[in-house]
Amino acid sequence: MRKNLIKKEYLKKIKQFENYNKKYFDENKPIISDSDFDNLKYEIIELEKKYQYLKSKNSPSNKVGFKPSKNFKKANHKVPMLSLSNAFSEEDLINFEKKTANFLSVKSDFKLFYSVEPKIDGISASLTYENGNFVRGLSRGDGKEGEDITDNLNTIKDIPKKIVSKDFPEAIDIRGEVFIRNSKFENLRDKFANPRNAASGSLRQKNPEDTKKIPLNFIAYTFGFENGLKVENQSDFLKKLEEWGFKINPLNKLISGVENLIDNYNKIEKKRADLDFDIDGIVYKVNDFALQKRLGNVANAPRWAVAHKFSSNKAISQIKDIEIQIGRTGALTPVAKIKPINIGGVQVSNATLHNEDEIIRKDIRIGDTVTVERAGDVIPHVVSVDTSRRKNILKKFIFPKKCPCGYETIKEFNKITKKFDAVRRCPDRGFECNRIAKEKLKHFVSKEAFNIDGFGKKIAEKFWELNLIRLPQDIFKLDYDKIEKLDGWGKLSSDNLRYSVDEKKQISLERFIYSLGIRHIGLENAKILARYFESFQKFKILSKKNNYNDLLNIDGIGETQLVSIKSFFSKNINVKILNELDKVLNIQDAKAVNNKGLLKNMSFLVTGKLNNISRAEVKSLIEENSGTTVSSVSKKLNYLITGEKPTKKKVESAKALKIKIIDQDEFLRILNKTS
Repeated sequence: MRKNLIKKEYLKKIKQFENYNKKYFDENKPIISDSDFDNLKYEIIELEKKYQYLKSKNSPSNKVGFKPSKNFKKANHKVPMLSLSNAFSEEDLINFEKKTANFLSVKSDFKLFYSVEPKIDGISASLTYENGNFVRGLSRGDGKEGEDITDNLNTIKDIPKKIVSKDFPEAIDIRGEVFIRNSKFENLRDKFANPRNAASGSLRQKNPEDTKKIPLNFIAYTFGFENGLKVENQSDFLKKLEEWGFKINPLNKLISGVENLIDNYNKIEKKRADLDFDIDGIVYKVNDFALQKRLGNVANAPRWAVAHKFSSNKAISQIKDIEIQIGRTGALTPVAKIKPINIGGVQVSNATLHNEDEIIRKDIRIGDTVTVERAGDVIPHVVSVDTSRRKNILKKFIFPKKCPCGYETIKEFNKITKKFDAVRRCPDRGFECNRIAKEKLKHFVSKEAFNIDGFGKKIAEKFWELNLIRLPQDIFKLDYDKIEKLDGWGKLSSDNLRYSVDEKKQISLERFIYSLGIRHIGLENAKILARYFESFQKFKILSKKNNYNDLLNIDGIGETQLVSIKSFFSKNINVKILNELDKVLNIQDAKAVNNKGLLKNMSFLVTGKLNNISRAEVKSLIEENSGTTVSSVSKKLNYLITGEKPTKKKVESAKALKIKIIDQDEFLRILNKTS
């Protein structure tokens, strides 16, 4: 039984790996970060090591890249293009050197020299030269077979088309990386997620004339097949590449000793923000070609090389400016506009500074060199400042005391902590403050609120800028003739939007209350209020009440929520909005609580991404069937529902407490929702 479960888990990871691989290599649309992709590969390989019966031809231990696209002719590499094993720590490097030394049976005092080369985050390509002429170019493909992209590679100025040097080999495959400089990527930011995607998408255009318009570069670093190469080590080969007219990485070095490798690694990681191209680590190659030949390869990677990856969630950048953003509750959030940097495969150009107190505590200034962290789905934030790199006198950042709408900002006094809040706010003016109004409209159309198909936060912001919407009721009175004529729209997309908006004119009371964006009223409190009031008319009549204290009798509603609700109904503009929405919407009465459902006395917690169903929908299904949802793992939890990329800590805690762990399919089977 346990063996079957392990095999099932293994095959599930293989399927995920195949899907991510296709998205990354074939479609140029990665759906997870590089670090998460590396972690998945590591987990699969570790499972194979632990359980010898686990095998798959699609395992990362057997595969390189992805099968070539049907859009191009295919051709075999004379020498396979292998991938590299990864190192993440000093301990990994020590183990790599020990294994290498043991394999070579050298003495303990033998010095291994490494060609140390920063790993550019681009697209691998192999260039075949015959008698000095560039005759064919292939993509990596699956390592054995690549796409013939010769015509596209011919458009890259960095690639020599004819080499006349006498010592150039009679035939050779020069290998390297196609990439786009960060400075050039700025003009392509609207079309691609990051420079690597831009390079991949541009290189695989069907029409070379389209590729020619993109500022692609090429850096050479190794070779595959060769006939007549007269070089004995990697460092000399790199020098020859430069002599022959190829561009090489300016940060290449020859180093011996793990301590020196680590020292160089730290120095280059600090320089990343200053480079005009993305690097995601450093490659260490045993320098001597004779030793490389003796070491050979294992599966799909050479024994003589390893890629030392940079921290997957941290990077160093520079603050170009600090802007103040206003949230829907009036909170002023400082955001650092930083020099774009690649963190875990994601291009980051903004980082939150949290609040005024954080800026003062960390002494953050415009022009500072800072460490930025991005962990999982958490918003990137500035961790620390490197004050040693403050070469010029930088002015302290003065936090604005006024909201852009003109009102004086405040810091509220917290009765519980007996301190003033760290967050500075525009007083709760709601739709009277333009900045707050725009954010409230974005919240109004969010997934847990109206969730209008094709009308997300970006569209809400665009329509705001075009003065098409100012208040929630405007969404249901849009000028579709005007929208049809907008750039990027048309009759079909305008009609689709009209249909989507009309479809959402019917909404549950709980989602409607949540959509109003009342401070301190989240989805759970909205449900509580919906059950209490039962109908929209009873909820709306609060505006005519002078006594709100009855709300304190509702379990789950406290003084904080009461003050927010009172403040909301005290504003005439909010009452007007409710009356206007009442004319165009069908707000359904709250459903009676089902106390006899299939999930009675059962509690659930969801971790990870689910397929084709949101967490909000899962919660609704659970509650409709008498179950409850909780926010953390404890002895009271009955089921942990896991999707893609579940939180490891939650899974481990559930196992320790012997809580049943189920996937999405098992959960739906419990509800008899699947056949």
